[in-house]
Amino acid sequence: MKIETDQVQILSGVRHGETLGSPIALMVENRDNANWLEVMAVAKPEVPPARDRKVIRPRPGHADLVGGLKYDRRDLRDILERASARETTMRVAVGALARELLRECGIEVASHVLRIGEIATSETPIPWEQIRDLADDTMVRCADPEAAARMITRIDEAGVAEGDTLGGIFEVVVRGCPPGLGAHTSWLGKLDGQLAQAIMSIHAVKAVELGEGVANASRPGSQVHDEIGYRAEEATFYRYSNRAGGLEGGMTNGEEIRIRGYLKPIATLRQRLRSVHIETKEAMESDFERSDVTAVPAAGVIGEAMAAIVVARALREKFGGDSLTEMKRNLAGYLDQIKRY
Repeated sequence: MKIETDQVQILSGVRHGETLGSPIALMVENRDNANWLEVMAVAKPEVPPARDRKVIRPRPGHADLVGGLKYDRRDLRDILERASARETTMRVAVGALARELLRECGIEVASHVLRIGEIATSETPIPWEQIRDLADDTMVRCADPEAAARMITRIDEAGVAEGDTLGGIFEVVVRGCPPGLGAHTSWLGKLDGQLAQAIMSIHAVKAVELGEGVANASRPGSQVHDEIGYRAEEATFYRYSNRAGGLEGGMTNGEEIRIRGYLKPIATLRQRLRSVHIETKEAMESDFERSDVTAVPAAGVIGEAMAAIVVARALREKFGGDSLTEMKRNLAGYLDQIKRY
């Protein structure tokens, strides 16, 4: 939500703008916490607070009921708070550190929104430059101005007139990866699998697509696989297209990594859905908590962070080193090696 404007503080691991190699501790102090001190108190109150905010009517599509069953909790706020997407705040903070490492190695990460509800951009891939130049405070983070205007109108309709929520699709693009990050020798080493898991771990994401994976499933092979060319003046291989989304055999192939996250609508909506009281088992409407209409633009930012963390880890595994200088030297040597292939 727009009210959540808290800033991250670096507590350790950085000196004079450079990392020391020791653990980096980051803290985000949520200013809204002051409004929840009684409800979320560590000690059990002798007298229940006037407004204890107990959650006993699980929301369909949320972790409420299953979490209560799994951990045997009778106040589902214990589940709600732990399952909250606020957890991703720290993922974005850590992702910012990973992006700094990637930037040093010539790798950039950006995201944009392709769809909110039934409103979508054109099917033509949006060029990197348009995605990169999107301002972080753009309302819906969509590179297609006409589609963005219709998305904003649709969000207003869903939230105000309908009391409903909307899902959609975001795309993360990673540009500048050298060929060979990841591995084909083990299912654990496959970078596409690692990226898919990272994006799927974002709250409300129910499907992940690499490149044109969904469309490719219904095309013949001659219209799917990216044909290979060679630029003699640069001594580099390239692909005539990028339907694979920059990954082949679990490894980067030098093209842009393009990965999409498909979000279901937020599970908390004002148009309450049917549920059951967990104690009496009586049919009731689900509980309602503060909520946005859509999380797709924010999920794209989280997707950038997750992609940056995964790619930075793969970069470290490949090029190692005890200093940034050594790591960049290893990368430069590898790039020289593949040019002489």
